Amino acid sequence: MSIFGRKDTTDTTAAAPAAVNPDLAALTGDYTIDASHSALGFVARHAMVTNVKGKFLDFSGSLHLDGSDPSASTASIDVKMDSIDTGSADRDGHLKSSDFFKTDEFPTMTFRSTSAEALGGDDYRITGDLSVLGVTKPITIDLEFNGAAKDPFGNERVGFEGKAEIIRSEWGLTWNAALETGGVLVSDKIKLNFDISAIKNA
Repeated sequence: MSIFGRKDTTDTTAAAPAAVNPDLAALTGDYTIDASHSALGFVARHAMVTNVKGKFLDFSGSLHLDGSDPSASTASIDVKMDSIDTGSADRDGHLKSSDFFKTDEFPTMTFRSTSAEALGGDDYRITGDLSVLGVTKPITIDLEFNGAAKDPFGNERVGFEGKAEIIRSEWGLTWNAALETGGVLVSDKIKLNFDISAIKNA
């Protein structure tokens, strides 16, 4: 089922996009992300030998889905950086400090979509602007549409899972420490994970 449409192309030899599934019409509308049933996480390599996982506990966002023109769909997310949680209070404090996110000065991280395309089946790719530490750069997120359902409370829901990779130094997150055995304490490449449930607005 396609939520996001294919990008326009001037290549007349390319295959035409598949017709929009008429079932999508029922999904058209504005949605609010249900943070209590969603997750925003990340993974960083630590000391070159293991992965440290973290998440953000306080975030909000919205989606606009357009069933007749899926390429017009959009997404917006705001994350409170003080809500970072890696399972270690000391590490969380370091991440909030001036070495990393400077949460006193930059309390919010944002994502605003700019375009999207269908890759086939339930796979999609959405591009948008990620703003961290006052720096805004584009990122690309691969998404899987998990479906739509009405929950026992009458809420119409849609669900997505997503992943992306970023180079943190591109946003000014450059703190590190050298290891005696070679390499560095924290990887520059960070993996992002998204599990989103959104409720259609009344």
